[in-house]
Amino acid sequence: MDTHNTHTNNDKMLLAAIDLMAEKGYKGVSTKEIAAAAGVSEMTLFRHFGSKQNLLETAVDRFYYTVEMKQLFKDRIVWDLHTDLLLVSQTYHEIMYRNRKLILIIQKESGNLPGFREKTHKHPRQLQEMLTEYFKAMQAKGKMIPTDPTTHAIAFLWLNHGAFMGYLNGSALEAPVPLEQFIETSVQLFTRALTP
Repeated sequence: MDTHNTHTNNDKMLLAAIDLMAEKGYKGVSTKEIAAAAGVSEMTLFRHFGSKQNLLETAVDRFYYTVEMKQLFKDRIVWDLHTDLLLVSQTYHEIMYRNRKLILIIQKESGNLPGFREKTHKHPRQLQEMLTEYFKAMQAKGKMIPTDPTTHAIAFLWLNHGAFMGYLNGSALEAPVPLEQFIETSVQLFTRALTP
C-alpha cells in the first residue's frame, strides 16, 4: 500500500473538512460533501476516520502546533531568553494564523461535541509544559530569575493567545499596533522582567 498516497488523501479530507466546517459550521456540512470536496468516496472517508467528529479531531492533531513546537524546543532553542521567546511567539502566531479556520471551528464547536474540548486542550497544555521546562532550564543555567516557571509560561501563552484572538477577530483595541511590534514589545517586557 502506498503510504504517501494515503497521507495525501487523508490531508485532502482533513483540509476539505476544515474549509467546509469553517464556511457552514460543523452541523451544516455532511460527510458526503467533505468526501466530494476531497475527491474521495464517502466510504473512503469513513474507512479512514470512522466519524465526522473523529475527522475534526484528527485535523486538530494534524495541523495544530504541538508537533512543530516540540521540534522548535528540541532543535532551535539557543538559550537566550529574548531570542528564544521571540522565536516561540513568532512561531505560535504563524501556526495559529495558518490554522485560523480550524481555530474558529474549535472556538465555535468546543462546547457542542462530547469530549472535543478535552482533545483540543491537550495542545495548549503541552506547549505550556514545554515552555515551563524551558524556563526551569534557564533558571538552572542562571539566565532567568528564580520565579515560578509554570505561572510565567501560562502568562506568556495567554498573552500570545489573547493577542492572536484579538487580531483574528479584528478587535485589537482602538489604537492597534502591527502584530510584529506587539510580539517584539511583549517579548522585551518578559525578557527585561525575567533576566537576572
